[in-house]
Amino acid sequence: MSYTELAVAILAGAVQGVVEWLPVSSQGNLALFLTFVGTSPDVALQLALFLQIGTTISAASYYRDEIATATRSIPGWQPQAAFAPQNALVSFVILACLATGIVGIPLYIYAVDFASELTGGIFIALIGVLLILTGVLQLASESVGMGFREEPTFVDACLVGAAQGIAILPGISRSGITTSALLFRSYDPPAAFQLSFLLSIPASLGAAALTVVGAGGLPGISPTAAFLATITSAIVGYLTIDALMKIVERLPFWLICFGLGGLAIVGGGLVSILV
Repeated sequence: MSYTELAVAILAGAVQGVVEWLPVSSQGNLALFLTFVGTSPDVALQLALFLQIGTTISAASYYRDEIATATRSIPGWQPQAAFAPQNALVSFVILACLATGIVGIPLYIYAVDFASELTGGIFIALIGVLLILTGVLQLASESVGMGFREEPTFVDACLVGAAQGIAILPGISRSGITTSALLFRSYDPPAAFQLSFLLSIPASLGAAALTVVGAGGLPGISPTAAFLATITSAIVGYLTIDALMKIVERLPFWLICFGLGGLAIVGGGLVSILV
């Protein structure tokens, strides 16, 4: 492994470890970084999905108590009372993951094929457009009043799972779109963030597995580089999650999406002109 590949792996892991907790599309921003350092758009998309494994480890560690609570309720889960209070969280995760797969798998196949036909500049600009759309959604969700729901429902699981499937597109923030969907469904922000991050754990593992299967192995990266990037994102993610969750409560991230999206559109246009 060259020093360049080593540096890119560590930097990519660090980027993923930080932006995963911000509703500004970790996948989109990581794909932007990888494209800027010379990775082809289709491989950048696959790597951005695969490297979520590291922050999945961080999220599982951070929410270990909630995961333990959900796990203890599995033996008593009853299909006929799937969304009763004692079963609601497990049912929400299972059904939402199914909805994510139904929407996300066909969209992933299409996105990789589509990205393989794009130049780096156009790919960057498209990510910028999707970042701005994410910002619009977050801005709209801010107008929703404080919620009253306490337990997820069947409709919540279907809607949020489908929204998470759409987030397989780079530039669509997974946490942003799922949290916004829950806010529109009358959840208060803390509950929306918690459900979103709990749902991210099986979804991210599924996305990484889908990437490996689709690419026939590690997508454009050596096993050593993949290990370094994953470990870096896990460590950085765990060290930064508390601080960044506090930032989430204070900053208007729709504005950051607009800014990053605008820069990506301009930058992608310049790359297309200059290349």
